[in-house]
Amino acid sequence: MVSGNGCPEGVSTRPLFLVIYTTVTVGIVFSSLYVFSAVYSSSNSVSDSSSSWFSSPSEFTNSGSTLIKDQEPYVTQPSTATPPDFRRTDVHNKGEKPIWEAPDTKTMPPPETFLLSKELVQQRAKDNIIIVTFGNYAFMDFILSWVKHLTDLNLSNLLVGAMDTKLLEALYWKGIPVFDMGSHMSTVDVGWGSPTFHKMGREKVILINSILPYGFELLMCDTDMVWLKNPLPYLARYPEADVLTSSDQVVPTVVDDSLDIWSQVSGALNIGIFHWRPSQASKKLAKEWKEMLLADDSIWDQNGFNQLVHKRYGPAVDEDSGLVYAYDGYLKLGILPASIFCSGHTYFVQAMFQQFRLEPYAIHTTFQYGGTEGKRHRLREAMVFYDPPEYFDTPGGYMSFKPSIPRSLLLEGEHNVDTHFTLINYQMKQIRTALAIASLLNRTLIMPQLWCRLDRLWFGHPGVLPGSVTRQPFICPLDHVFEVNVMLKDLPEGEFGPGINFREYSFLDNPLLPKQVKESWLDVHICKQDNEDCHASNDTVHPGVLKFPKGSNEDTFKAIFSTFKDVKVIQFSTMQDAFLGFSDKKREEKFRNRVKRYVGIWCCVENTTIGHIYYDMYWDETPDWKPHPPRTPEEDRPHF
Repeated sequence: MVSGNGCPEGVSTRPLFLVIYTTVTVGIVFSSLYVFSAVYSSSNSVSDSSSSWFSSPSEFTNSGSTLIKDQEPYVTQPSTATPPDFRRTDVHNKGEKPIWEAPDTKTMPPPETFLLSKELVQQRAKDNIIIVTFGNYAFMDFILSWVKHLTDLNLSNLLVGAMDTKLLEALYWKGIPVFDMGSHMSTVDVGWGSPTFHKMGREKVILINSILPYGFELLMCDTDMVWLKNPLPYLARYPEADVLTSSDQVVPTVVDDSLDIWSQVSGALNIGIFHWRPSQASKKLAKEWKEMLLADDSIWDQNGFNQLVHKRYGPAVDEDSGLVYAYDGYLKLGILPASIFCSGHTYFVQAMFQQFRLEPYAIHTTFQYGGTEGKRHRLREAMVFYDPPEYFDTPGGYMSFKPSIPRSLLLEGEHNVDTHFTLINYQMKQIRTALAIASLLNRTLIMPQLWCRLDRLWFGHPGVLPGSVTRQPFICPLDHVFEVNVMLKDLPEGEFGPGINFREYSFLDNPLLPKQVKESWLDVHICKQDNEDCHASNDTVHPGVLKFPKGSNEDTFKAIFSTFKDVKVIQFSTMQDAFLGFSDKKREEKFRNRVKRYVGIWCCVENTTIGHIYYDMYWDETPDWKPHPPRTPEEDRPHF
């Protein structure tokens, strides 16, 4: 994903370098303010997808959100304007039903109704543009979020390709324009890189070749991305382009919203977001791409696209547009700026759009860990994933805490492996205690923001990618440290104890959080037992405020907090020495077996045979614990 084809040097980089250098320098000046405003600000405001959500269109009528510049990197804020009512999505063709309006029939139409055709595309297209994604039932919640974002932007010229009958029927009954791709694919998550995954890639190429001859412009999207801003006006700025594509570029080539400079893009072109005009050049490329993939099952669709596009690469089409002649020397290609058509790295790690004071158009959940579960969690952290109402009002309620991080761990000393692990371990110990208390009280833990000093990648690097604008330290996605997919697994209770539900750090700020959760709140102030007014009691010192002794045992926790079982959110002032541990040694052992598996690896130290280092949930129980890569293959295993 992050390796790319070389490209010729052609444009002087010195003026651009000075601009970027100045921008980054200004950013560093404000870095400390950014760090401390996020770490020490307190908020008293107030994994599991469900196939039943969106059962009625009214559930999300008032869920619009607007991206706010100069906020923390990964969040959206509630819109102050009246959000669009998707039940009245713009109807631009006679006879077209609004999206989200359920069919007025009780029986499925005949199969031929859902066949892809020029007439079907014409019915949905607007200004000769159609926006398309596709997937199987395993990605239905992603697809629903994808559609919801577009309809919130008043875009209804969309179609979803269903790769299995279950998804086709589910989308139809929800009022979403859908067609049958005839794939007969399994309804389960196929996993990145699997043979079925590669089959899905070929389906994309076949789909492009099917739609382009109809004469429509095609904005093709993967399901693991969301639209934050209407992209069509941006795409219209480049009417001469045959293809506009996103990329895996992580080093900025521009600091405004112009196309990335083609001669400086070293990252692979990413086919998760790309726009095709029905020109002779684009149709020729699509045809050769399809023939290449059908002739050789070993070629990954994205690699094949990059290989073809780079057969001829240059010169520039003109001095101003940013387009380049590619492929056969006639195709006009543009590379969408990675700062605003964001990858998982430029959005969640670098927050590049924020540093350049730009408004992002899209997020594509690349550069992430933990499979589909990791993608979903990242979008939840950014508050751009639409979950069902029950996700925001879970039985048993929620638990959160205010993390404590000394300034020295964030800002003092070099940013290296030792200081990174010292920072992570300090936070991990608090999270470990919180997981134990959440398990004890049978509450869903709201994970805290996680601060990192080093980036995580798949290869050796000096801490952050050279040339990137990654700030150090930075709020890192949970999957940089924790195995989100493992945390969501249904592990056998006999060996691992009861499961522990969790939510993303931004959960309590999500505009979809219902009023009954926001207003049912208990603040727990952890106090020293030797203080005169610190004792175990269920009497609140003020309405909604409880003092509770540090180092309490399991029985005390159960006795006191059983009184507050109907409170939706309990927030602890700290996790430092808050809980002594389980009194039942068997439960303690099962808990340890579970949470040891919750943490993953940091990757990677440069110039070593084995460069990754395992995180250890119980690092503090090993005398003189130090972070170092495994020295031998025998040592190359996690700490469980």
